[in-house]
Amino acid sequence: MERQQTFILLFFIVMSSSTAAKETILTATEGGKLTLPSSLMDMIFLLYNQAIISMVDKGELKIVNHIYDNRLHWNQSAECFTITDLQKNDSGLYAVQLGSKVTTYKLTVYERLPAPAVSTVSVNPESCFLLCSVDKAEETKLLWYKDEEVVNQSSSALSLPLTVHKQDFNYSYRCVAANDIEEKTLSVDIQLFCGQIVTIRRNRNSITVIVVPILLAGTIVLVALIAKQKYSTKKWTIGQKQGPAETETADVLYTDVCINYRQSEDIESLGPTDSSSQLITIYDKVEFHRMAPDYTEL
Repeated sequence: MERQQTFILLFFIVMSSSTAAKETILTATEGGKLTLPSSLMDMIFLLYNQAIISMVDKGELKIVNHIYDNRLHWNQSAECFTITDLQKNDSGLYAVQLGSKVTTYKLTVYERLPAPAVSTVSVNPESCFLLCSVDKAEETKLLWYKDEEVVNQSSSALSLPLTVHKQDFNYSYRCVAANDIEEKTLSVDIQLFCGQIVTIRRNRNSITVIVVPILLAGTIVLVALIAKQKYSTKKWTIGQKQGPAETETADVLYTDVCINYRQSEDIESLGPTDSSSQLITIYDKVEFHRMAPDYTEL
């Protein structure tokens, strides 16, 4: 224990007299690992945010901060420290002290990048509305690509919309989730996500093909019926003006006339008359009957 305290005291003495350290930027993801190179010396210190977390004395690793138990390893042959199972709170400034030489590393640990998901929000005959989303938006950028062109993007957003018009169906689309160390891409099949537009257009074309001939035929029939009705009305009016004599279907009635003559003396007995006039009264009896049809012409 006394020896370890001596090492720490010596370390701070060396640190106070050491030259300024050069900082190296490192990135990693949760669950990954970090390797910090070193060189073979009798004593090596590893610091985190200016606090000693371990030391190597004559090739033997001694962990001071027990948060790194079972996660911090020393590779004697490769002469390097390795931290495994990295977490977000492992981000920070690390330093490797080799005598009077200090090498620093600034580490940023990112959450594991979620894969993007795409859903169809709405579809109409002219366009469809898509939404790309991720479960976690922290330090994650979302981008929509149309072929190789970025058409929409957002930083630290849970979702990113895109409107695809029917005239742009021939382009390829993809949604990308990215951070500083990796990216994940989801290609989008527009025919699959916006296929209802094609269906709507096909249905409309089918309806047009079916309905237009029906409407045309109906119009022709209607015009024919109207023309026929006008022709029948005109013919009936002409028949009325011609009268029954000119109508073939009019019924003709015939009658026999019976004539009775009275003697002149009977006439004279009726009263004074002009003797020079020969008056004769003719009485007729009209009897109506319908003539039997002549079947000889049939």
